[in-house]
Amino acid sequence: MNLNNNEKKIENSISKSVASGSFEETKLEDGFFVLTFQNNLDSIQVIEREIDSSFIQFHFCIKGSSEFLFNNGNYRLKIEEENSLLLYNPQRGLPIHLEVHQKSWLVSILISIKRFHGLFSQEADYITFLSEENKDKKYYKDGKISPSMAIALNQMINYNLNSSIKTLYFQGKTLELLSLYFNRSEDADIEQCPFLVDETNVTKIRKAKDIVVSRMAEPPTLQELSEEIGLSLKKLKEGFKQIYGDSVFSFLFDYKMEVARKLLEAGNHNVNEVGLKVGYSTSSHFIAAFKKKYGTTPKKYLMALG
Repeated sequence: MNLNNNEKKIENSISKSVASGSFEETKLEDGFFVLTFQNNLDSIQVIEREIDSSFIQFHFCIKGSSEFLFNNGNYRLKIEEENSLLLYNPQRGLPIHLEVHQKSWLVSILISIKRFHGLFSQEADYITFLSEENKDKKYYKDGKISPSMAIALNQMINYNLNSSIKTLYFQGKTLELLSLYFNRSEDADIEQCPFLVDETNVTKIRKAKDIVVSRMAEPPTLQELSEEIGLSLKKLKEGFKQIYGDSVFSFLFDYKMEVARKLLEAGNHNVNEVGLKVGYSTSSHFIAAFKKKYGTTPKKYLMALG
């Protein structure tokens, strides 16, 4: 498959560093790239990359914060920890000029509009900026990184695999990440989910999520939860699945593991203490749960972080 001029341009621009910092770049295929950057220093690092108008940019800030500079620095756009940013302008290129703050990590996905259309050819009506009336408009969207997205992002940052399968692994993780990003349930599409037409029920389900998160070490049973929010057990289960894309306790498990991972990274608690904080009375149960989620033990995870 031949690269078009635009795709050649971005491939060339990615291959060379033009500032004090440089992305680690993985080319997945023509017109599809993943860029990762970890600034573990106590100072800001600046990264610049030429990106032409044929590319959609997804930026995910896993840790810390960063600022995008546009129009020679006249306009700044900040991206905070656990937030994402989608940028697309078919009228002009949007080069990356990024100030990565100290102790900040980012993952960026660059994908040509042609390749992107190919991913969603059956879903063009769902992805609003792919629709016919929007195809020539610039597009900007910020959002939160969900716990499930955070897991995929951290696996990309902390991967420890044979270099020969890195591209294959990143392809899988990037497609997983995009599917989670565009997951219908996150936006609670009421046309798809008649249950959610009742805003009162939506409020109750969100309250249920807040309750299990705030009491993650000792969460209520589903029956207790349904009574507390004033919704039947059946509606609680259905509604939670529709809004959050998962069962209550599967969602809570992912959330607990994400909290545990961050506590371990912070370095202020040992493995046993972290396990207790997220609701495991024995370290062996916590280690088994952590390994189930991340494929490695807490100790090996920390060693991999260096």
